[in-house]
Amino acid sequence: MSNTGTTYYIATMDCAAEESDIRRALEQIEGIRGLNFQLSTRLLVIDAPDDVLPQALTAISNAGFNPKEVSSEDNHELPGGRQAGHRFSRGIVRLILALAFAVVAESLSFFAPETQVWQISGMMIALIGIGLAGFDTYTKGFLALRQAKLNINALMSVAVTGAFLIGQWAEAAMVMALYALAELIEARAVDRARNAIKGLLNLAPETAEVLQADGNWSVIPAKDVAIGQIVRLSPGQRVALDGVVTAGSSTINQASVTGESIPVDKTVGDQVYAGTINESGSLEFEVTAIASESTLSRIIHAVEQAQSSRAPTQRFVDKFAAIYTPTVFIIALIVALGGPLVFDWTWLESVYKALVLLVIACPCALVISTPVTVVSGLAAAARRGILIKGGTYLEEARKLKAVAFDKTGTITQGKPKLVTWELLSPTMTKEVAAGIAVSLAGRSDHPVSKAIANGLSVTSTEINDFAAIPGCGVAGVVAGIDYVLGNHRLMAERGLSGPELEDRLGVYEREGRTVTLLATNDSVLALFVVADTIKPSSQSAMLSLKQLGVSPVMLTGDNQATAQSIGREAGIDDVRGGMLPQEKLDAVQEMQAQYGLAGMAGDGINDAPALAQADIGFAMGAAGTDIAMEAADVVIMNDDLHQIASSVKLSRKTHRVLWQNILFALGIKAVFLFLAIFYGATMWMAVFADMGASLLVVANGLRLLRH
Repeated sequence: MSNTGTTYYIATMDCAAEESDIRRALEQIEGIRGLNFQLSTRLLVIDAPDDVLPQALTAISNAGFNPKEVSSEDNHELPGGRQAGHRFSRGIVRLILALAFAVVAESLSFFAPETQVWQISGMMIALIGIGLAGFDTYTKGFLALRQAKLNINALMSVAVTGAFLIGQWAEAAMVMALYALAELIEARAVDRARNAIKGLLNLAPETAEVLQADGNWSVIPAKDVAIGQIVRLSPGQRVALDGVVTAGSSTINQASVTGESIPVDKTVGDQVYAGTINESGSLEFEVTAIASESTLSRIIHAVEQAQSSRAPTQRFVDKFAAIYTPTVFIIALIVALGGPLVFDWTWLESVYKALVLLVIACPCALVISTPVTVVSGLAAAARRGILIKGGTYLEEARKLKAVAFDKTGTITQGKPKLVTWELLSPTMTKEVAAGIAVSLAGRSDHPVSKAIANGLSVTSTEINDFAAIPGCGVAGVVAGIDYVLGNHRLMAERGLSGPELEDRLGVYEREGRTVTLLATNDSVLALFVVADTIKPSSQSAMLSLKQLGVSPVMLTGDNQATAQSIGREAGIDDVRGGMLPQEKLDAVQEMQAQYGLAGMAGDGINDAPALAQADIGFAMGAAGTDIAMEAADVVIMNDDLHQIASSVKLSRKTHRVLWQNILFALGIKAVFLFLAIFYGATMWMAVFADMGASLLVVANGLRLLRH
């Protein structure tokens, strides 16, 4: 388990009904920071102080469960760990045998002579079938009844026992066999949803080829590789750890981590992630995180935490089921006692109908409908590079009415780029001017100078007496002539800024662009326009949000002119510039009052307060800071702004599936409730209906995995 906290193995916890029982038992205990249920492995992680754990364990024991503390080293020995598949295989064989005994019992009840010998033989065969299929159900049911709780196992235990006692022994065996078989298949299906994201664990190789102190390369376990060590990666290999490339170049398939379908070029200085695939060249990279703290591990950890947190609909269903089940039990009791008096039924008919109602009352389909849907949605999002930190955010994203966006690094590339340049001297060619500009800019570390040097595809010339002019630009001598490459203020100080140049500069500056000028001591020769350009996805991403009825808003610390220019280009009407972090937070509060539910998307430290204030915060994960990613509720791993609209669409689809499942489960129960009372629905028909509904809602929820 990757979660912080203490891990316990609970042998009788393997479905959502038991999870709900344990949650209710722990609700009143203060100090519990978090619960993580892993039903497929029957493990529960309790994140709580040491002095609170004894209270929690007592509450779980009083609820009828027996928690046993385990260490991470013990996990592989547990029945629910690596042996889960074997447990399913053994279970299916046992239940097929139970079903065979039930079929024989049904055959004897229909075709055998009604003699005492055949009747006793049939009852014994039915008992064997009930025993094979119902041991777990009776164990859990007895514990629930001892605690005066009416869960699904208690209802089935009472119904099957009652049917056997009133002479419906063959039907009792068939009901128990069908119920247990459907439960096992359902649990397997739910495991598929809960473990969808865990397949990522197998993506990162267990070993890595690491440079040793003596200069040799050695293959060692990835968990033993320390931060700062150098790892070598051959073509076709998977990356074992996060790191930064120090030598070589290649293309990396990052789909498993960021959701990007197109491989990304990597060279010195670029980040690589554990679990991704090196497709072409050889690489060496410096490890930046140990195996347990890699981006891949953090994704799995976050999804596990998200799976353990209940969504609003799930909380509603749990509360509803807690009322629904005893209500139907009371109705069944009224039918059993009042049927002969009101409808002139026999006592056996009344009791039988009441037992059928108990089977119908089982809340399994209703209870299971929400967690499997939410977990499928979380897993589908993670596969696309959208890390949603809880079912609450998955559900609430559909209600978003506005999303605020930081400008730099979120809507824009976050790096200045040469967008255009003009030759102003009639006596100099463009090639010569560009060569001089590249020579001067290439010697400077300033981001604007770097943008100019990288944006001009010409050969630099020899430069002498290079010097930086603080706050203004750089200077140097080329072929005996003094040149400067500097800003507007430097030109004004040198007396080189005339009305015509001022007009030309004003056009670019009003668009929020940075202009750098190349000049001699006598005249300005050329101007170079640098800007932080918008991402290719920004404009279409804003349009996608608008089509969903979500209003995009830009919040930035840049001046209003720059903000308005970028806003127009991206298609954002509501643009607010000159904002400090506190003012961004205030702006999000204003948006919540103006629009309703509001989100915030950003990537920097200064975005963290606004991300925390927003109803849903979206962090740009690939380039985002750790603080922004921690403050956010959703992390977009590949920085594609389209993923915000995708999150809203997934949320809306999840909501539809949730309510489809709830209405379907309740509708089936309502139909069979009516049939049981007035048209003689049998108990095995009720089991088919209830378990069939359970399997159908699970299958419907699993559709989200294909989103």
